[in-house]
Amino acid sequence: MPVAAQVMRHASAAPDRIAVSGPGGDLSYAELASRAGRAARGLAGEGIGRGALVAVAQADPVALLVAVLAADLAGATPLLCDHAWSEERRAQVMAAVPVAARFDDPLPEADGPPVRHRPAPDDLTWACFSSGSTGRPRAVVRGRASWTGSFGQLDEMTGIGPGDVVLIPGPLVSSLYGFAAVHTLAAGATAVVPGRWSPSLLADQLRRATVVHVVPHRLPAVLDALEAGHDAAGGPLRTAVVGGAALDAAARTRAAAAGVRVVSYYGATELSFVAVDADGAGLRPFPGVEIDVRVPPGQVLGEVWVRSPWLCEGYLAGATGPLRQDDGGWMTVGDLAEPHRPGEVLRLRGRGDGAIQTGGATVVPEDVEEVLRKVPGVDDVVVVGTPHPYLGAVVTAVVEGEDVVRAALEAAARAELDPAQRPRRWYAAASLPRTPTGKPARGLVAARLAAGDDPGLRRLA
Repeated sequence: MPVAAQVMRHASAAPDRIAVSGPGGDLSYAELASRAGRAARGLAGEGIGRGALVAVAQADPVALLVAVLAADLAGATPLLCDHAWSEERRAQVMAAVPVAARFDDPLPEADGPPVRHRPAPDDLTWACFSSGSTGRPRAVVRGRASWTGSFGQLDEMTGIGPGDVVLIPGPLVSSLYGFAAVHTLAAGATAVVPGRWSPSLLADQLRRATVVHVVPHRLPAVLDALEAGHDAAGGPLRTAVVGGAALDAAARTRAAAAGVRVVSYYGATELSFVAVDADGAGLRPFPGVEIDVRVPPGQVLGEVWVRSPWLCEGYLAGATGPLRQDDGGWMTVGDLAEPHRPGEVLRLRGRGDGAIQTGGATVVPEDVEEVLRKVPGVDDVVVVGTPHPYLGAVVTAVVEGEDVVRAALEAAARAELDPAQRPRRWYAAASLPRTPTGKPARGLVAARLAAGDDPGLRRLA
């Protein structure tokens, strides 16, 4: 985590302030700093230091934060892995991304003098997997300043400071929630980290939260819980930071009526912040970001290219993915938008590479198809996104083959795919439409699904 030095300063200035609140209880800044320091000495004792890549997959979100803080103190790079992965998946990831060590349990701690590492802006201080990386492990790695440099701008937009209690109701292995935790600790606020979304606990969590980080389709549930709580103790929530797909204008209006200001933004694991909408007037470049929508001749939409100090360093171990970079330092992940000029609102229109935006996650269709093609009876498969009122889109699979059984497909998806990647809608086709080169015609499949009346597509019950 790129904020160990800030945590140590908060521990000195306000030792009793609560730093993190997790499923097992609270840690003050002094307690968090002490545990991170002891864990850093444990890493150093095992020969793990500057430049080492350390895989961490603690189920307890507080233990995970201690581990990544310790890695920063030791000069190592934490690679956040999902504790729910199967052993097969973990082995696959470790083979693709060689690491110096792997820790699934809380880090061992050791007594002794502080571990000395002088932080530098170009330290590699955070690595996590982009959404939809099953089958092709794709870990994004970041330098220190690519996150910490944007903290001041976010502070100004959201007002987050030491007096805040920030609810982060999702897995920290997600870059959206991981960033939220890092930023909260850097600000000296209290990070509430349940580790997962839990509707049954939401009302209690909101009784003390002043800020919440969510993806768009979770905001209505937050507002429902607030409205239900007004008859009891109410809550102090004043700001919702919403990252992911486009936010419905009605949700923003409803939040305002509840006294909650919404700051929504568009970004990507690889790009970090790209554009922000702090007042409902539309997405505009985040401070420090240049946007270039490159529209090919004869087309109405173009790819969104970004240049900023907040970009990642790339993928670990030479992995390939949607990220591309040109010689001028511009990057893109293939998102499409209408033509854009400086000062105008950025109007996004989906992905040009077929990637599916679902509930704040990005799913690469080829990764899902690779898993489903191994199911007996499947000759070929096309995965696309189909519209959903709250998630933006859902993963939809169209399978070609005789006697395809949905139960077998779902079993394969559960075994090898992350939850966001698993298809929610299943169709069968006697034969898939194909391009002149023989490849499945993904665009034509999507168009037929959208039409809704294609006799060649059969819904799998």
